[in-house]
Amino acid sequence: MLSAKVYSQDNQEVGEIDLQENVFSVSVKPELMHQAVRAHRAAVRSGTVGVKNRALISGGGRKPWRQKGTGRARAGTGRSPLWRGGAVIHGPKARDYSIKLNKKVRRLALKMALSTKYAQDKLQILDNLDLSRIRTKDFVSIKNNLGLKKPLIVTAEKSNNLELSARNVPGVEVITQDSINVYEVLKHQELVMDKQAVEKLQERLG
Repeated sequence: MLSAKVYSQDNQEVGEIDLQENVFSVSVKPELMHQAVRAHRAAVRSGTVGVKNRALISGGGRKPWRQKGTGRARAGTGRSPLWRGGAVIHGPKARDYSIKLNKKVRRLALKMALSTKYAQDKLQILDNLDLSRIRTKDFVSIKNNLGLKKPLIVTAEKSNNLELSARNVPGVEVITQDSINVYEVLKHQELVMDKQAVEKLQERLG
C-alpha cells in the first residue's frame, strides 16, 4: 500500500492517506495514454463543417440558354461549380471524428496518468480546498503558498467559489473527480486533489 502526505491550504502537513497501488502505481505504457488523449481531443471536435455539392444545391434544373447559336459557352445548369452561386466540388463534409475506446482501456490509461504524476512527485493532496468567497486574489494566495504553477485541481464536489476564483488565473483548471481524464492530467504541470476526491476516485477505479 502506498501513502502520501496530506496538506492544508496553508501548506502545513496534517496527516497521511493510503493510496491503492492498482490506481497510483500502475506500469505506464505511453502508447495507451496517447490513444486516450487522441480519443479525448477527437471527441470535442464538432465536425459540423459542410458545403453543398451539385446534388444538394437548389435550382439549376433548367438549361440557361440553348446549346448553339448564342456565342456563349455551352451550359447545362446555372448551378455549375464554375459559376457564382454554384456547387462546390470536393468540399468538406460533416463527419463524426470520435474514436472508439473501450471502457477498460480508458480506465487503465487514467490510472497510468495518475501513476505518472505520483512517480514524478507532482501529486499534491489537500485535506480541503474551498473558499469562503469569490475572489481571485484569495485563490492566488493559496496557489502561491502551495508552490503551484499550472495545476489541475480536482475536487470531490463542485465548488462554485473555487471555480470562479480560479478561472481567470492562466494555466489553472478546476474540475470534479467524476470529470477527470487523461488529457487534463497530462496537460497540467501539477495535479492537486482534495482528500475526498482521492477516496472517491480510488473507489471508482480500484
